[in-house]
Amino acid sequence: MSMLRFDKGGGLLPAIVQDHLTREVLMLAYINEAAWQKTLETGKAHYWSRSRNQLWLKGETSGHVQLVKEILVDCDADTVVFLVEQLGGAACHKGYRSCFFRKVQGSDLAVNDTPVFDPGKVYKK
Repeated sequence: MSMLRFDKGGGLLPAIVQDHLTREVLMLAYINEAAWQKTLETGKAHYWSRSRNQLWLKGETSGHVQLVKEILVDCDADTVVFLVEQLGGAACHKGYRSCFFRKVQGSDLAVNDTPVFDPGKVYKK
């Protein structure tokens, strides 16, 4: 029996990802039981891609792997926080350190960060 309540989220649970030193929020992703097990086995963050409908190792294409330093579980056992060492400097597939690189300004979204890498070069198809 898993220590997490995958039954509550239709098989998927949110995983908040933070830098283990600064606690900066890097991203939000989802895990299923397979991603949870792979993360525990390897020490590298694995997630369930809802858009591709498959398990993925964070950084398998970009090289920007997340080494899990600690995992926190909420009181309902249906959300986790991965405290990670972010290799390569960027968690966001758009090239930014954090997926939260925009802020609300009036009725617009304004970019408030500088990209770490060019996604067009990293994710060539």
